[in-house]
Amino acid sequence: MTKNDTTKTQLKKFLEFLKNLFFAAIAALILKTFIIETSRVPTPSMEKTIMVGDFLFVNKFIYGSSSPRSIPFTNIALPYFQLPAVREPKRGDIVVFEFPGDKDEMKPVNIDNYVKRLIGEPGDTVVVKEKVVFINGKEADIPTHIQYLNENAMPAAVTNPRIFPAGAEFNEDNYGPVIVPKKGDVISLDRSNVEQWRTIIDREYDRRVVTIEGDQILIDKQPVTSYTIKKDYFFMMGDNRDNSLDSRFWGFVSRDKVVGQAFFIYWSWNPAIPFSDFFQLLGSVRLNRLAKLVH
Repeated sequence: MTKNDTTKTQLKKFLEFLKNLFFAAIAALILKTFIIETSRVPTPSMEKTIMVGDFLFVNKFIYGSSSPRSIPFTNIALPYFQLPAVREPKRGDIVVFEFPGDKDEMKPVNIDNYVKRLIGEPGDTVVVKEKVVFINGKEADIPTHIQYLNENAMPAAVTNPRIFPAGAEFNEDNYGPVIVPKKGDVISLDRSNVEQWRTIIDREYDRRVVTIEGDQILIDKQPVTSYTIKKDYFFMMGDNRDNSLDSRFWGFVSRDKVVGQAFFIYWSWNPAIPFSDFFQLLGSVRLNRLAKLVH
């Protein structure tokens, strides 16, 4: 074999390597976009079901995969399309979703994914009595690793002004009843309840449209006495019930905000250790949590 032939062979192998690398990258991108997403847990709201420092695989396919919703590491949202779902989210699922924003926010300041347990489906009535959750009048299933930090419930007579919806005389331990909105629900509107629905209506229009003139409610400058809900919604709660900012505080999650179902812990370590102390961080790996299903 001549030197020229050897050079051609090496070039051919290199081009073949680049081609394989390209197709592997495309396959990984398709897998991450439409099948499996990864998520890191930054807060203790789901302890001890999911711990701070757990890294999760998220099944995007089950609820309907979507193209990228935002540019990574930015707060720039992207138009996206969504594939049909295998099934709809249901009570008890651990769901990853885009944070919809605080109770009075049209849009959140940052695009963040949250992980919570789905408590209420569209049309469900949610009530919390002395920390115990009831759905449609029946006590809800209790998660295996549910956690309470405070033994005593806050008295029902004590109102927490941070609670959703605006003006509700609830607190986190004695909450509701609230009915989770479903697509097609017709809501009567008047001065006494418009603040409870203002944010949802504005979000469905994707702009501020609800105004009040005297005793009249206007949507997009048109006087109304009712509003028809355009989306299905869910009620989410953390398993760490006394240390979870969830639907009790910021409201319902619309169906289009749902990203996928958390199902598997592939890595876990102590996030309090800085990455600069890499070997100490590596020594904090929680072997008992690796390759663990979450439910």
